[in-house]
Amino acid sequence: MSRSINIVYFSWVRERLGVDEEQFVLGDEVRTIADILNLLADRGAAHADILSDVSKLRFALDQDYGTPASVIGSAKELAIFPPVTGG
Repeated sequence: MSRSINIVYFSWVRERLGVDEEQFVLGDEVRTIADILNLLADRGAAHADILSDVSKLRFALDQDYGTPASVIGSAKELAIFPPVTGG
């Protein structure tokens, strides 16, 4: 059974991709954030470049922080963004 997820990009990730968000239909084999990242990296050079070092990125599933190992479950949204710096 397939399901869909909305992927939202913030800050320089959004700027480099040139899109705010993308909708994906996920197959049953896609279980973790890392699985989605692998699919995204296959979309083209810009995606692959941005995702080449995930230590420079942060993730949230339905607004709860996650890691590449986090299970997607029934999440409807994945946000991808750089670490937030304060001041």
